[in-house]
Formats: sequence, structure tokens, C-alpha cells
Amino acid sequence: MQWKPHATVAAIVEENGKFLLVEEETDRGNRFNQPAGHLEDNETILEAVIRETLEETAYRFEPTELLGIYHWKHEHNQTTYLRFAYIGKVSNHQPLLALDDGIIRAVWMTADEIRSNANLMRSPQVITCIEDYLRGQRYPLSVVTHL
Repeated sequence: MQWKPHATVAAIVEENGKFLLVEEETDRGNRFNQPAGHLEDNETILEAVIRETLEETAYRFEPTELLGIYHWKHEHNQTTYLRFAYIGKVSNHQPLLALDDGIIRAVWMTADEIRSNANLMRSPQVITCIEDYLRGQRYPLSVVTHL
């Protein structure tokens, strides 16, 4: 069997001191995550993060900067993830839009609420992305090239 990392995307959205997260069902119980998901065939990474955010939160996401690229191996299933985390803004909330299977709801939490609920985060990437964002880490969208 050939090893392949899973390419994923995540949206980092902060408004008025709160961050947009989703509560989702996992095999370890309900957990919180940034709006995130897998890159699909024939879509760009930016298209993927816009799509995943809409499917999981019913908000339209506009990426403005790359926060970073994160490499993480899940300790429970040994899956390796490469996460492309994008900073952006949301608009055009469509509350009647059905959310993806397994997504319970979109929620807004402060950084302190996220830190104090670290055991309920889907992965350590959630808090790492928040801390990098708060430290001011930013890269232009042009860092990632689509050919």
C-alpha cells in the first residue's frame, strides 16, 4: 500500500474577538474544529476552503491570506494530514442551508474558550492555528500556486 498524506483545508475566521468553529460528530464524540475538510479532485485549494466553509457553516468565505501549512499525524488512526489554513471573512449567511453530514452547528468562541476546551477540539491543529493567528502570522495568497 502506498502512503499518501491527506490534503485538507481550514478557514480561520475572527469577528469581534470570536472565532468561527463547527461542532461535529466524530468517533471520539462531539468535537470542535475550524470549518475544514478534504481537497477534492479538480478543485483548487482556495475553492476547497470556500466550499468546505459554506457546507459546514452556511457562510460564504472569502480567503484573504494564508495562515500556514500544517503537518500532523493523528495519534488514533495514524493518518497524516497536510492542512492549508486560510484567514478570511464570512458573509451572506444562509441559515436554511443544510449543513454537511456530521456537522451539528456553527459556533463562535473566544480564544480563551477554545483554550479552556482544548480536550474537545478535533485536533491540536485547532489551537495551533488560533495561536499563530493571534501572533500575527500571515502569508499572501500567492504563496500557493495552482497550475
